[in-house]
Amino acid sequence: MRTPAWTEDELVLVGAHVVRNSWRELRTEDAAVRELSELLRSLPIHEPEALALPGFRSPGSVSRKSADFMTNHKFYAGKATRCGRLTLLMIDAFTDREPEMLQAAQAIEEGMGSGELQYIPPQPDELDDTGGTAIEGRLLVRRALLRERDPKLRTLKIKQVRRSQRSLSCEVCGFDFLRVYGSLGQDYIEVHHVTPLHVSGSRETRLDDLACLCANCHRMCHRSRPGESWRTPNALRELMRKDATVTH
Repeated sequence: MRTPAWTEDELVLVGAHVVRNSWRELRTEDAAVRELSELLRSLPIHEPEALALPGFRSPGSVSRKSADFMTNHKFYAGKATRCGRLTLLMIDAFTDREPEMLQAAQAIEEGMGSGELQYIPPQPDELDDTGGTAIEGRLLVRRALLRERDPKLRTLKIKQVRRSQRSLSCEVCGFDFLRVYGSLGQDYIEVHHVTPLHVSGSRETRLDDLACLCANCHRMCHRSRPGESWRTPNALRELMRKDATVTH
């Protein structure tokens, strides 16, 4: 078995430590690096066999990855180390949106510290069709999808919409399952977290945290490109508006 490639969850955690260290390399002998190594080895992402591989997320490998962050930063004057495209994208994300990225790292650290993230089973659609995840990484997306699939929350959200006398239609594109599919589409809709979980934290989900979406718009809200967060319904609607303007 080859050493697994670094994932976004792992790169978010390493990047946050490098930023907190003023964009300097993390030294192997530092206690913080040893703690980070232990955290990375505990993430429920890779196969258990990876733990037996020599050097898998060891303090030395963490230090080397931190050197990638330091030397490929735009303000570094020396020679850059060679690293993958995903690492470069995460460096850009930390450079451009440092507070948001640090929030994502903190949410992963807190979720692992509480034990919550270790026991959430893999969720359908936690990865998009290119294998990428949002800046939250696979683990926080997994937690978000688990919450969105809570049947009790979905039922309560539909009741909230009904009480407001709004039609049960997609809040982005307006698609109405009942109007298109008749009785088969009665009370069918999907729910989506309006705010990324690294921003909202681990608080109990409120109905106002959820939006009703058709399956396509829900997928597009979660579909990501490395270094990006998932989209809110408002952001997706604006993206559609802009693209429609360009194409016409």
